[in-house]
Amino acid sequence: MQSSLALSVGLPAALCIIMLGLGLSLRLEDFVRVLARPWPVMVGLFCQIILLPALCFLLVSLSGLPPAICVGMMLLAASPGGTSAALYTHLARSDVALSIALTAISSLLAIVSLPIIANLSLLAFYGENGAVRLQLHQVMQIFAIAIVPALVGAYIHKRHPVLAGRLDKPVRLLATLFLATVVLVALVGQWRLLVTWGPTVGAVALAFNGMALAVGYWVPRMLDIERHQSVALSMSISLRNAALVIALAMSEHMLNDPEMAIAPAAYGLVAYLVGGLFVWSLVRNRV
Repeated sequence: MQSSLALSVGLPAALCIIMLGLGLSLRLEDFVRVLARPWPVMVGLFCQIILLPALCFLLVSLSGLPPAICVGMMLLAASPGGTSAALYTHLARSDVALSIALTAISSLLAIVSLPIIANLSLLAFYGENGAVRLQLHQVMQIFAIAIVPALVGAYIHKRHPVLAGRLDKPVRLLATLFLATVVLVALVGQWRLLVTWGPTVGAVALAFNGMALAVGYWVPRMLDIERHQSVALSMSISLRNAALVIALAMSEHMLNDPEMAIAPAAYGLVAYLVGGLFVWSLVRNRV
């Protein structure tokens, strides 16, 4: 009962707080500057929405993981960028506005792309009879929870910039604590499965994170996008919105399968560690 309450209340609360924190950093003029030259955003969206899900499908098809964990990885590959991408981009001294723009645009496009990839993944790994179809209106319920707080945060930033600056760090900390608690509850509930598949899931998550970082950086570089923008794209593409995927997987109104949340939870940990090392190497070498 406590686990169910933690998930049903904690997941929406964590997602709301995370998206509020994203909204607090949004500036209209940053979007105008980025969208005036949309090529980097278009490349980032191609990598994030088309290229990475295709690579992830190939990876999990060869992994031998249970269907639910494979679907969880595919949901992760189809998810938009995470809210922490902007922070990592800032630490890497790169284009924060581009990172925020890509996260925001990919979040909106995911309303369409996420259900499509989710349904195809369920069909591929469960078959026609075993698939629990994710409907568009179900995804929109989650995005309603996410988009409204982001708009509230943007409004606070516009009307009360000093207050937004003061709220930024506490909101990020609170969101991290909420999400960590929810993930802990999920992992405890699936402990036996985690012990069995944990090393394999971790290896697949690490491999996918390496793919995401490489694709996010080198594809833009090969297309003559500036280095500091390529770094921003790599952060936005590799740091996925694991909170959204966990919410989709575990909510009783969505997929209602905690097993699907194991892969995104593992990936979240891997991505933060690898992303931190990547940023540290960039700063150290002054890329």
